[in-house]
Amino acid sequence: MDCHAPCGKLCLPVSADSKHSLLTVSMSYFQENSPVKTRDMLIGALLRVPAEAVQRRIIRELNTAGFDELIMPHMAVFRFPGPDGVRPGVLAERAGMSKQAMNRLLGSLEDVGYLVRSDSPNEGRARIVRFTKRGHAAYAKAIEILQAIEGEWRAELGPRDFAQLKELLFRVWESPLIR
Repeated sequence: MDCHAPCGKLCLPVSADSKHSLLTVSMSYFQENSPVKTRDMLIGALLRVPAEAVQRRIIRELNTAGFDELIMPHMAVFRFPGPDGVRPGVLAERAGMSKQAMNRLLGSLEDVGYLVRSDSPNEGRARIVRFTKRGHAAYAKAIEILQAIEGEWRAELGPRDFAQLKELLFRVWESPLIR
């Protein structure tokens, strides 16, 4: 059943064990109302939609595990290979955002105890990002969540097809296609 939150937004009930997530609802709407059929989607959408679903699940499960300050934009900082020991400018480049936007994200994570920014011991005025104990715990939990997701994908696709999917993605990763 739909409900309306005090803010006026439409809320759809979603249970962790339900196959009726917001993604499924939005994909159903897309399939019914788009001139582009699902089987005709281009590679960008085929990669983006599952990646965004994985990120939403990571945040939802991190929140459930007690890391409730984390929100979707923080995934730009937490994504592989993580921020520990990295300069903010490098993180911004990885995420495809400005240094100013990245520094705002880093500041929000610093304010709630996930990381600190400090002077680089080797680079004069350069700053580096370091996880706090809480940040390390959240990152470790995110990896645990990703391992569970991989297990579910392996079960859904079958071990052979899942291994083939990963192998093809590794080939793309190592190719000039993503440079």
